[in-house]
Amino acid sequence: MSKLIEMSPELQVIERPSPGNEIIERALVLLNQQIWCWGRDILRPEGNWLNEIGFNSIKPPSERHKCSSMYSLELPDGKSVVLRGFGSFYSCSERGSVFLHRYKFLPKYTKQGTLENLPWAIEDLPEWEMTNSSQQNFCASLTLDFINWVKSYEEEVIDRLGVEYRASILSSWEHAKAPIIPAKEMANAWGMLGDAISKDLDCLV
Repeated sequence: MSKLIEMSPELQVIERPSPGNEIIERALVLLNQQIWCWGRDILRPEGNWLNEIGFNSIKPPSERHKCSSMYSLELPDGKSVVLRGFGSFYSCSERGSVFLHRYKFLPKYTKQGTLENLPWAIEDLPEWEMTNSSQQNFCASLTLDFINWVKSYEEEVIDRLGVEYRASILSSWEHAKAPIIPAKEMANAWGMLGDAISKDLDCLV
């Protein structure tokens, strides 16, 4: 059965941002918890939820047999999202792509609207670019788009599967070392994060 890799948070230490960056502190907690939830949504006893809502599961090639399956979803207007256990990609054909590391969150930007190499591991990531104000703006807007997409994802989970489902997933996260955001608050927490970042884009630098 396919799954996202490394769901247990004790496998790596969250890299804390500089003191005072409370927005990124909040984002770290949210993304770490969200990736755990995506992994459990894949293993849902009633069926793989990501596949059910349109994600494609991509099995690794034989030479990358130690990697887990990758999950990608095509979105409207030339956008797409790719989920990995170590982070998430959000792409737009016109603006490029951002990568958000599970344990760092600070976005990395590339002008590639389509990833040339599938990100089976960290070493497959593209060269990051952010040398001018236009690229910085694209990076910020893509990060906010990703946050809004996750918010919508969680709203759909609660609407279609029920808050009890998400709460049961979180209750099984017995090795969590970070504070757990209650199931009924996750979507709103992503929305509040997006609002906070939009008012202070410098926190992403």
